[in-house]
Amino acid sequence: MSLESSGVFKDQKQHAGISLSTKDVDTGAQLVAGLTSTLHPDEALRIRRKIDKHIMPMMCVLYWVQFMDKTTLGSAAILGIEQATNLTTNEYNWLGTVFYLSYLVFEYPQNLALQRFPVGKWMSINIFVWAVALASHAACKNFAGLLVVRLLLGVCEGSITAGFLIVSSMFYTRTEQTLRVGYWFLMNGTAQIISGFISFGTLHINTKGFQPWQWLMIITGLITLILAISFWFLFPDSPTNAWFLTPDERAKAVQRIKENQTGVENKRFKMEQMIEALTDPKTWLFALFSALDNVPNSLTNQQTLILASFGFNALQTTLLSCVPGVIEILTIFTGVRLAARRPNSRAYVGAMYFVPSWLGILLVNLLPWSDQTGLLIGQFFTGCSVPGFVLSLSWLNSVTAGHTKKVVTNAIMLSAYCIGNAAGPFMWKTQYKPRNHVPWAVIGACYVICPILLLVIRAVLARENKLRDAEPVDDEEEYVIERITEDGKRVEVKVDKEFLDLTDRQNRDFRYVL
Repeated sequence: MSLESSGVFKDQKQHAGISLSTKDVDTGAQLVAGLTSTLHPDEALRIRRKIDKHIMPMMCVLYWVQFMDKTTLGSAAILGIEQATNLTTNEYNWLGTVFYLSYLVFEYPQNLALQRFPVGKWMSINIFVWAVALASHAACKNFAGLLVVRLLLGVCEGSITAGFLIVSSMFYTRTEQTLRVGYWFLMNGTAQIISGFISFGTLHINTKGFQPWQWLMIITGLITLILAISFWFLFPDSPTNAWFLTPDERAKAVQRIKENQTGVENKRFKMEQMIEALTDPKTWLFALFSALDNVPNSLTNQQTLILASFGFNALQTTLLSCVPGVIEILTIFTGVRLAARRPNSRAYVGAMYFVPSWLGILLVNLLPWSDQTGLLIGQFFTGCSVPGFVLSLSWLNSVTAGHTKKVVTNAIMLSAYCIGNAAGPFMWKTQYKPRNHVPWAVIGACYVICPILLLVIRAVLARENKLRDAEPVDDEEEYVIERITEDGKRVEVKVDKEFLDLTDRQNRDFRYVL
């Protein structure tokens, strides 16, 4: 697609460069337009550390809380929610599914809202609504009430991962994104640990007319409410207006991510970028991976029930449910560190972490039911494949340029995530208990296909890089936007190609990381 078709046009009467509308270019273009000096590495490092200090703790805490809130259903199962609300096995599974169905339906609108409105403020509103919905679980007496509040949780959750991916691409380079996406995603593991201890504590609360599972919902709801208020006042919407950066540091923060060739953001929805996202093969390869990789995620809500079926009591099951969290932290941390240290190794590292999961599935299915320890170890091994999905999130974010295209591809990726998560719970039927061979067979098949998909994506992107390397180099053209000076004069200033809000297909200088 040509530059002309994306809103860039020649203005031969006024100048020899290419004149751009400020609506078409990236928001960061206004800050860095006309800059000729290079950013010193030490200064870039100082800016990055300042960004880390102010946004990473908040992102990590929110991702911890959102996962803890999402999995309260699994924790509440062992605390008596099924008996208190007269849930059947099928109804319990539907509560897990409806969360992802509402997530799926509202994922695209959420991504459009994240483009149209300030990212931090929009996420804050969603966190507030989700806090109220979570606390409202405690008032539910039947399946219908729980269905409504779970649906609201799914609607609000759709803004979080998508918002974090956008924020990560705004503030960090592509290599840094691999690490930072991993850091905030591994808080899922932390959530499992802390949620396990909170559940353990609520088991010891004895109040008349108020059961432990209700206290769990109230406590987690209050934590989320406090976080919603903090996000409204403290979380930035963009490096172009981050409250903790000086005007000079904002320009440097934007200049720092120039190498991404993806810019910061553009508030105008571009139809041609949406069409490109829908016709790009890599969009659907990532989506297929996301869907298949998250079918096994139904284990999140089944974990405590499976552990209990091994013969452990309620207290033991609650404490043992912390172990998968520790495994998730260790695997994600080592996975993203390894991928960041070894250039172009994302697919290989992601595929490698599926091997322990294969072993775990074999142990759970082949060991005798009396081997409680072996079954427990096998169950824990099945959670080792998480780095594959984490790396795919940051990878897709790094190989997609053009803000509208990024928004659409994120929506498709996360919609596929919802489809996998929504389908998963229906595998766990009463007739398959206690060995659950059919669900485990489906999970095993997913874990065979997923690493193959990662390697296919790598091959497709590597081939495209080779084709671009063989293309003749275009003559460097200058791009300019109009700026009004302090004394009211209109002047034209140069804008780097990296901030034109071009897609990865439009910008032939773009190279895909592998």
